[in-house]
Amino acid sequence: MVDVIGAAELLGHESEAEMLAVRLAHAQRLGNMGWAEWHLHTGETIWSEQVYVIFGRDPEEGPIPLPDLAEHVDPADVATLDRLLWSVVQGVEPVQAEFRIRRGAGDVRDLRVVLEPLPGPGGTIGMHGVIQDITGRRRAERMVSESRRQLLEAREQAAEERHVMLALREAILPEPVGCLDLPHTRVAVRYVPAEKTANLGGDWFETAPAPDGLLLLTIGDVSGHGLPAISRMAQLRHALVGLAMTGQAANRLLDWLNELVMHQLKDTTATAIVGHLDPATRVFAWGQAGNLAPILVRDGVASHLPKPRGVLLGAASGSPYELATTRLLPGDLLLMFTDGLVERRTRDIDEGLDQVLAAARRLSGRDLDDGLDALLAEIGGPNPEDDACLLAVGILDQ
Repeated sequence: MVDVIGAAELLGHESEAEMLAVRLAHAQRLGNMGWAEWHLHTGETIWSEQVYVIFGRDPEEGPIPLPDLAEHVDPADVATLDRLLWSVVQGVEPVQAEFRIRRGAGDVRDLRVVLEPLPGPGGTIGMHGVIQDITGRRRAERMVSESRRQLLEAREQAAEERHVMLALREAILPEPVGCLDLPHTRVAVRYVPAEKTANLGGDWFETAPAPDGLLLLTIGDVSGHGLPAISRMAQLRHALVGLAMTGQAANRLLDWLNELVMHQLKDTTATAIVGHLDPATRVFAWGQAGNLAPILVRDGVASHLPKPRGVLLGAASGSPYELATTRLLPGDLLLMFTDGLVERRTRDIDEGLDQVLAAARRLSGRDLDDGLDALLAEIGGPNPEDDACLLAVGILDQ
């Protein structure tokens, strides 16, 4: 009876040992690590199964003897292996290092090795430790590092491109400092660049005296972004300034600009408002090409002016542009703007227009320059996706 019980206990212990071995092997596979021993005096080398997997070696070939280990290490890391082995032999504490091994053509693996000496009667008789394949981890780290490097380079390039584009815009379209003081009239303008570099676009404005004593007031937006849009914007704006010297009405100028875009600026469209203000009569005669209507602020009430007929520049040839006239009164304020002021991905355009209408009510002709800054802050600041132009005209009291 006693023998039967003893045999059962023995079988139980053997079963537990087998389960422990299975779990240990499973843990080694999950961690991609194994253990090894090298005995210096006898030359015996012992590897666990996972070390053979790490080295890509057939277990029937047996483990790699310590003197031959350097032949499997990347030549650039042999010195690291030598220092590791020397530290183990000379010390008593575990030491670790990382080096690469070559398993075949182009198959390089990153290993982390932790070794400690095997003490014997006469000192260190060998070493044993843990070998882990960390190739995936190091590859991921290198990918992250490379991604960071590329991102930094992209940011630096984007910043340089933004600087160049803003400098080019400034050279083409210098913004006046403060307001333009004219008889009984004040004019203020703003160019608001997009927050994102790639979205600097072709928004523009112009305020200039015409030969007949009228004041040319115009804003526009050329389709696209970046240097191509800025280049087309410069061509269109300079063409308008030259055409305005003919003294023709605003709708006729839009006719000519449309033909220019149709025949000279292929695959381009643009919006615009072109108008003339007569300082003596305060009559604003204007036309539009697909642009949002100006806002008129009168007696604290802000409303859109009725739009005359007009299509996008470059959309169709031969479509007439109508001329509208609006008589302004002392104390009136006229606000013209491109769509980048109100269009946002995060809100509907009608919501943006309502915000601008509400903010425009608080504009004052005598504090127009500061008022535009306050308006921009009230509607949420610069548009991240698109640039914008604003042109405000205040009619002062007599």
